[in-house]
Amino acid sequence: MLDLDDYGTSDFLQILKRRHPELLAMSNSSDAVSSAHTPEPSLRSYEGTTVLAVVYNAGVVMAGDRQATEGYQVGERRIQKVYPVDRHSAIAVAGAAGPCIEMAKLFQVEVEFYEKTEGMSLSLEGQANFLSHLVRSNLGFAMQGLIVLPLFAGYDLKRQRGRIFKYDAVGGRYEEDDYYAIGSGGKDARATLKKRYTPEITRQEALEIVAEALWDAADEDIATGGPDLIRKIFPTLYTITEEGVAEIPEVTVEELYRELISRL
Repeated sequence: MLDLDDYGTSDFLQILKRRHPELLAMSNSSDAVSSAHTPEPSLRSYEGTTVLAVVYNAGVVMAGDRQATEGYQVGERRIQKVYPVDRHSAIAVAGAAGPCIEMAKLFQVEVEFYEKTEGMSLSLEGQANFLSHLVRSNLGFAMQGLIVLPLFAGYDLKRQRGRIFKYDAVGGRYEEDDYYAIGSGGKDARATLKKRYTPEITRQEALEIVAEALWDAADEDIATGGPDLIRKIFPTLYTITEEGVAEIPEVTVEELYRELISRL
């Protein structure tokens, strides 16, 4: 039985660092800073690329392509870049794939741990603040090139609207009112979002805009994977509303892209 009084905190990350630091790579980030060396040139990690989020009239659409690169090659075609955090929030990650996935899953566990120990849900604002702390914990690895850039979005029950938060490599947190995209294809995706986005768009319009933004990013950025109609690999799309987080079925995503292709 875990007694939180023994640790003086209900922060899962801090408790994990004290009890089992070997299980948490990010706990060594301070050592990584002091070592001041870069990874061996022969050591290549997978890089996850483009993710984005768009606010619409009932919530947020969050999406990510499925490709990860290894140098100039495709390392993985079906990587997951978008993860539900709790009922009303989700995180999307771009950067070094291993640390990205670790951070996303640790964030999920931390939010769940808080809710179980405190007996109440962590607010969307609180989740956004804690994610900033996690990004800052990865600073040592970021200085070695293993950068993790998350995009966090959720439905704020108090404000009754969707919200999007972006972060820099040192943990700075910033809010975007309408849309944002990060990763190697982020600039191209944002160009499409800027062109197509209008306030109070509907769910269907948001899905179409997101699909087109990822298509344009893949068309311009070699690291971003577009829809693969032969292998049946399509970007991951989620909606986040007052009712909760829901993944868009793959058949629906395929229909979005077939409709998009028919208009090109």
